[in-house]
Amino acid sequence: MDKASGGAKAPVSYWVVAVLSLVWNSFGGFDYWMSRTRNVEYLSQMGDVTEITAWMDRFPLWAQVGYGLGIWGSVAGSVLLLMRSRHAASAFLVSLVGAVVSFTGQWMNPVPPSLDTTAGKIMPFVVLAVIVFLWRFSTREAAKGTLR
Repeated sequence: MDKASGGAKAPVSYWVVAVLSLVWNSFGGFDYWMSRTRNVEYLSQMGDVTEITAWMDRFPLWAQVGYGLGIWGSVAGSVLLLMRSRHAASAFLVSLVGAVVSFTGQWMNPVPPSLDTTAGKIMPFVVLAVIVFLWRFSTREAAKGTLR
């Protein structure tokens, strides 16, 4: 037991996962911010900005809310992992639900040709897999007493 924290001592592998989680989810937060603020320079790297923003504007409100919950739930979960808080698991669960809602809304709209790539089709599944991994990781660490 780690006397200072009242929980089990976190191994180096825990800290590696926690830091990588924050790095990964920071990219998501950056993407969210650039997309929501309609940053032309950023969006133009993906294709026709007019086409991309029109596609994003067609998302129903519930999908846009899911997008925010998915991104910021994961960022919060990563920060909570670094703080060794048991609430990380709840944040990742919120993120998972938000991501599923968001991706459902995205898949309901025809994808612009510039985004209709193999990477564009695979990335939602990679994102979901990472969130599931982080949610399961945080629940296991909470059960072991690493999170308090």
